[in-house]
Amino acid sequence: MSSTGSAGQGRKTGARRQPPAAAALARDPLTAAFEAAAQQAAPSPLAPEGRSEAARRVRPKFIQRIDDPSPERANAQALEDLASGADGLAIVFEGAPNAFGNGLPANAEALAAALRDVPLMRTHLRLDVHPQSRASIDWLVQLLTARRVSPERLDVSFGFDPAALFAGTGRLRMSIEAMLASMPQSLAHFFALGVPGILLEADGRVFHNAGATDAQELGIMLASAVTYLRMFEEARQPALYAAAHIGFSLSIDQDHRRAIAKLRALRSLWARVLESYSVPPLEPVIHAETSYRMLTTRAVDANLTRATVAAMAAMDAGATSLSLLPPSLPSGLPDAQARRAVRNALLVLGVEADVAPSGADVDALAAATGEAAWAELRRIEEEGGVLRSLLDGHVQARIAESRAALAESLRGGRPAIVGMNVHPAASGGAPLAPPATAGAAEDGVVFCEKLPIVRLEELLDEAA
Repeated sequence: MSSTGSAGQGRKTGARRQPPAAAALARDPLTAAFEAAAQQAAPSPLAPEGRSEAARRVRPKFIQRIDDPSPERANAQALEDLASGADGLAIVFEGAPNAFGNGLPANAEALAAALRDVPLMRTHLRLDVHPQSRASIDWLVQLLTARRVSPERLDVSFGFDPAALFAGTGRLRMSIEAMLASMPQSLAHFFALGVPGILLEADGRVFHNAGATDAQELGIMLASAVTYLRMFEEARQPALYAAAHIGFSLSIDQDHRRAIAKLRALRSLWARVLESYSVPPLEPVIHAETSYRMLTTRAVDANLTRATVAAMAAMDAGATSLSLLPPSLPSGLPDAQARRAVRNALLVLGVEADVAPSGADVDALAAATGEAAWAELRRIEEEGGVLRSLLDGHVQARIAESRAALAESLRGGRPAIVGMNVHPAASGGAPLAPPATAGAAEDGVVFCEKLPIVRLEELLDEAA
């Protein structure tokens, strides 16, 4: 009821209000900062349908969670993740609703230590919502100043969400009225910096992990976003410029069909909210994180499969960024292996798999594969059938040619195999025993060349 009422109030207000005149914008420094930042950061106001289709063709940014209480260990982990293919880092401070008992110490020194030597201008940063979210903006500004990094060259999301913080911690540090009245001015310096990113984020994860339904989670998130829009409108700041700095964060679980529907519903709902404020459609910035509540301590190995299925749904539905919770997280601080597992799961999906091709692409690939298979069938028939072709070595010869071509292609990076020819592992595991095969039939009458069992890793080693 509250979210519906909020949207309705926004619709009436948006219908009455006219865009502020240029002279008024020029007279108001905060509004001018809004406008300048929005011009740098706002997505093109395309129709939701067309923009969403384009978004689904671009894989999301792969984000690794940084939540180790030791800033030094956190830094080592961050550098390894970025060197091994991650696109960004989610900084989770202690006391955050989604810290789950872990978290980086909440102070400027810990943040600087955790981000030491991190290439900030090439790394997407997320500061997850936490009790000192406002202060963390100052911490980051201090770090940028010390490292002489220009703020407008960053890609950053400040997870500032009073609703999620309130729900997750059970407290706020000031009255609701005072907080809403003070936020526009207290955050003005963010817009003055010209940082092209998300400041306010409607975060549904804390509600999901408490047992909310998908509809409840989305309704609460939209209610938070409407609160932000109304807050700035009441402070005489145009919703158009505020909307470009509002993002969303939600949980996705292993129900693939429902998870896709959830993200698509959010996209449609956000378009409706913006329409009610007379704001042109903006593609929502959506961070998807695998569900904490779906993880189990009884079958930890299954958690990674669940996370992978959820990640596929997020990619199918066009999430902007994506993070997988380590499978052992419910049992305590994840070790390096657990963190690598989720990182590599994302890389396999993004580098090796085409999880959301268009229907036309699938049809074309199926047709081409079918034609090639039919041609091989005709060759084998001309060779006297499959047994005769094997006896004479024709099938084996063609497979050997394909194997050699594959080895050559692997050396050139195609197909991309994570841990082998893309972000190769520093060292391999224990040598694998040769695959079990049936013993040679010494008393046979007819023999042919035996086809070998060769893994892609072995092919690449042989071709090196």
